[in-house]
This record gives sequence, structure tokens and C-alpha cells, in this order.
Amino acid sequence: MPTTDRKQKEIKALREGRLPPGQSLTSRFPILHIGQVQHMHPSNWDFRIWGEVEEEKVWTWSEFRQLPRTTRILDVHCVTRWSQLDTHWEGVSVRTLIDQGFIRLKPSARYVIQHAEGGYTTNLPLEIVLQDNFLLATHLNGQPLSPEHGFPLRAVIGAIPGRSDLKTVYLWKGAKWLRSLEFSAIDKPGFWEQAGYHNEADVWKEQRTRY
Repeated sequence: MPTTDRKQKEIKALREGRLPPGQSLTSRFPILHIGQVQHMHPSNWDFRIWGEVEEEKVWTWSEFRQLPRTTRILDVHCVTRWSQLDTHWEGVSVRTLIDQGFIRLKPSARYVIQHAEGGYTTNLPLEIVLQDNFLLATHLNGQPLSPEHGFPLRAVIGAIPGRSDLKTVYLWKGAKWLRSLEFSAIDKPGFWEQAGYHNEADVWKEQRTRY
């Protein structure tokens, strides 16, 4: 977007309380990741639920697509200081899967570790994964995810406008090319957390790094 238009939108977002400290608006969705883009075919893709659960699950792509679906409009915020407002996502809510009995947790489950293709991981407390602003996403802005954005499945977390009750963390806490969720009794910091990024990653507190 033109610089003047972007600045006007930033001022409006700040007034509405939608732009966290240190962030700038962008009209595009920058593509950032570690390593190469993963190219996976749904025919040999599956998704696993494991750890502190009563029964492990493995869903094929066809089975995963039959799970209850939902949509979310999220403001997403990257630790590299860009933000994009009103992004449209479609996918599967972990909270819905638990509420409808697709996943049955043990009482010991307190954290969720996202495992992605290539060994990448990131971690979140269970209570954040159960929020309305966390989604296992298959579509962005009405289209299936591209390989660069995590096809066929990525986790996404952002802010729902007007929902100040939800904790919002930086976008790296939603892994691309997601292959499994591990429900854990203990926290297990992932790739960026072990590299010095802040474990909690609250966007409003600017928790970018531990230092």
C-alpha cells in the first residue's frame, strides 16, 4: 500500500488498540521460515495427536478434512515487527476437537508442542491452544495454503478484534507444515525458544527475546 495510506491505517489501528508496540502494518504477508519450503502431497500426509491423551490419533488428509471446521478473522503479528490486520483463516479448532470428543486429554496435559516437517517445534501452554484465536489452518483468505505458507496444514494464532480477553502471541508460535500435536505434562521449548526467543511471546509486552 502507498506509504501515506499505510500510515493512516497505522494511526487508525493504534487508536483502536489493534497495533502492538513496535509493529508496523503491511498489506502483504511476508514469507519467513527456517530451511527450505516443504512440499508435501496429501496422499502421503498424516497428522498425529499424541502424548498426554487417552488415545493417540492419526488422521489422513481425507480424514482430517472431515473434522469440524471453523473460520477466524485474525490480526497477525510477526516478531520481525510487521503486522497484518483482518486475515481470514479456515481450519480446525483444537478446542472444538476436545469439546466434541475427538481428543480426550489426560489431567496431566498442560502444554502443547507443535511438531512440523523437518523436526521444527514450538510450544504453547494448553490454555492458549484452547483459545478462540488458535487454529489448525488449511486456508488463508479463501484459498488453500500455498507451500510457502505451510500447505497442507499450519497452526496460526493472532488477535481477534475486540477480544481483549485472549492472550495474543507472535506468529512464530504457529508452526508451518504441521505434522503432529504433542500434549505434554511439561513445557518443551522449541527451535526459536532454545535460540533465545522469549518463551511466552506476548505481543503486547514485546516479549521478543529473553534478553
